[in-house]
Amino acid sequence: MRFRWLVATAGLAAALGTTLAAPSASAASNCWRHEDGIRYWCNNVSGAPVYGSVGNNRLYPNPDQVVGTMNTNPSWFHCKLDNQAWVGGPHPTRWLRTVADNGQSGWMKDTAIYSETDPLRDC
Repeated sequence: MRFRWLVATAGLAAALGTTLAAPSASAASNCWRHEDGIRYWCNNVSGAPVYGSVGNNRLYPNPDQVVGTMNTNPSWFHCKLDNQAWVGGPHPTRWLRTVADNGQSGWMKDTAIYSETDPLRDC
């Protein structure tokens, strides 16, 4: 049903000579600071994978090792890390440090976060 609605909406836009624009990343609300002043809450994709770290160095996400999932939404995050493995989106090399629902520490890709992640402190 949803597919039919999308096709019908796209067809109507084409007939009217207009285009449909995807929402911009700037339209997302910011992540917000937790009352403890250390963590941040962000809206995220439920069921998104949480990735481990490279070796014993917890400051480098390992995009090949899933350690858990984040089923909760919103979820909390410690910090952000840029210039890591490519994830795409408005912050193409950004990862966020968190704890998966199974208690495993790890990283989520910035593309799994709906909120704007700029307010998070750097790791």
